[in-house]
Amino acid sequence: MVDAPLANRVRSGRKQPQRARHGSSCQPPTLSVAPAPTPARPPVPAVPAVGAESGPGPQRAAGTGMTETPEAGPPTDAPLRGGAAATLPAGAALDDGPALFPDAPPAAAAPYRVLARKYRPQRFEDLIGQEPMVRTLTNAFAAGRIPQAWMLTGVRGVGKTTTARILARALNYQSPAVDRPSVDLSELGEHCKAIMEGRHVDVIEMDAASNTGIADVREIIEASRYRPATARYKVYIIDEVHMLSTAAFNGLLKTLEEPPEHVKFVFATTEIRKVPVTVLSRCQRFDLRRVEADVLVAHLAKIASAESVAVEDEALALVARAAEGSVRDSLSLLDQAIAHGAGTVTAEAVRAMLGLADRARVVDLFEHVMRGDAGAALAELSDQYASGAEPSVVLTDLAAFTHLVTRLRIVPEAARDPSLTAAERDRGTALAARLTVPVLTRAWQILLKAIPEVQGSPRPLAAAEMALVRLAYAADLPSPEEAIRMITEGKAGGAPPRPPGGGGGGGGGGATAVAAGAAYAGAPHATRSAPRLAAETAPSAVASPAAAPRPTSGPVLASLADVAVLCGEKRELRLKFAVERQLRPVRFEPGRIEVEPTADAPADLAGELGRRLTEWTGARWVVTVTRGAGGTTLYDERTATESRRRDDAVADPLVAAVLARFPGAKVVDVRLRAAEEAIPPPTGAVLDEDGEIAPPDEPLDF
Repeated sequence: MVDAPLANRVRSGRKQPQRARHGSSCQPPTLSVAPAPTPARPPVPAVPAVGAESGPGPQRAAGTGMTETPEAGPPTDAPLRGGAAATLPAGAALDDGPALFPDAPPAAAAPYRVLARKYRPQRFEDLIGQEPMVRTLTNAFAAGRIPQAWMLTGVRGVGKTTTARILARALNYQSPAVDRPSVDLSELGEHCKAIMEGRHVDVIEMDAASNTGIADVREIIEASRYRPATARYKVYIIDEVHMLSTAAFNGLLKTLEEPPEHVKFVFATTEIRKVPVTVLSRCQRFDLRRVEADVLVAHLAKIASAESVAVEDEALALVARAAEGSVRDSLSLLDQAIAHGAGTVTAEAVRAMLGLADRARVVDLFEHVMRGDAGAALAELSDQYASGAEPSVVLTDLAAFTHLVTRLRIVPEAARDPSLTAAERDRGTALAARLTVPVLTRAWQILLKAIPEVQGSPRPLAAAEMALVRLAYAADLPSPEEAIRMITEGKAGGAPPRPPGGGGGGGGGGATAVAAGAAYAGAPHATRSAPRLAAETAPSAVASPAAAPRPTSGPVLASLADVAVLCGEKRELRLKFAVERQLRPVRFEPGRIEVEPTADAPADLAGELGRRLTEWTGARWVVTVTRGAGGTTLYDERTATESRRRDDAVADPLVAAVLARFPGAKVVDVRLRAAEEAIPPPTGAVLDEDGEIAPPDEPLDF
């Protein structure tokens, strides 16, 4: 914008005075409208800005790219606004308002970058823990067997997106010496910096979590027809590709199978199962593995050394264990630990930051529960809880140590793991030598069920305490194999008293003891009484008062139980149910049955049963109904017999010993061997009123 006096002077053709600009050392331009040349005048020397250093040397004009060399000499007259001249002292500057291009502000300090971004791999050699993938890609590039698409899958933080960018850099690598795809990225190429910073025009990164529709894929398909602007290939990196919709996947299939020769695709996902198999079949798949703890510890130690941070080895082991094989997670935790410890990272600070318990105290807790000392275990848990450890984390660490001891027992070389602390390595090896695998697996099962209970409980500490009580109570229980061997060898001894209510706590719930006739054969006869189980026979029906001729044709029926069996053989299940549960036998004779029906029995049950028996046997059967003289139904009699057998089994010393060793166990069924059922009572034996062998008045002579 030109002011009015200046415009008037331009119209009149008069010479315009030079206007010195504040902070500028270059000669201002001269406005001229007449064809005649403007009279020459001496040049204006450079006037340094206020605060700038004076002296010889080139001076850069503020806001411009021009430089001039000031000349030493007396002050020079500079024309002022309105045509007047003024003499400026050396080093003085004109104050003519703000300059058109003010001086640039001083460069600010570079912003802080987190360790995960600062130490992001730039080459294939920088990737840790992914040697199989690097070897495959190196051989493929060397042989020229470069596919059109890659699928990178793995857990978070193992390098999927980083590998995609390195692939894009390798595809478009160009240097004065190399002009082809190469995995040797030791020197920075023409496109490398822009690609690794995610700002290259020909490397397009898309987040499928926020661009899920077919419209987004359609844009990719349309843009893929055009050649890259500056690079060799146009590379599309689609992160979290499993988030694409079904229509988007279908729209991508044709282009993915036969893309233009200048287009490459790199997909990354953490949920490989959600990617359609039609897409997977068009890609070369690489499964990025979790990084091993020792590799991760070495990597963290190198970064800590580069950052000049003092870190304890145990602290690095804790960080590597908490990261669970994720490099990004480990670097984020290390970054947080450095800030937490004000530049020094200790194991105690890391435990406090993560809410972890001391590994040595976890081993102490494990030893308490394995000794069955519930009181000491609860006291240790309370101390750790007061120190800030979460109950669920304590049980998780306890389960992890149980797994470690099991591994040390099976694979002693596992003690060489550098992520283990000295307490875990030494004391874990000693415990593995003492504890058996069945004991360790039982403790693992109890803890595995207790951890979700604690996590979902409104009182986590109480739930964790109950889990430790169960674990301590089950610690001294024998394994099933040991219990069977003890019973077989007769080492169970007398039956100790059972706890009130059948015991509780024990070994993981629901142990069941089944008493069988074979259980009595293993113990000496002199140490036990003759069980009732051996002499008991099947429920008998009401016997006939007199022997009568039976029908010669058809099945032979001697009791109401035989009638129920015949109904089952004829597939008359409804009638069989009624005979067993709705009829009380009174008298049974061939061709005649007297019964007392229950209150819920059908009115025509007797007539229906008589007709069916006559039809099945070929002989006439009459079923009569009486009142008030019947006994118990077949079902009630069988139930009472089974209950009596269970009671007899529980009363046996050997079975009582088994139940005492397994608190909470119970006898649910007793099965008699056919050989024992068929054994008749000894000659001269006296039967009591229950049909059992009565004890002799004098000791038997064997």
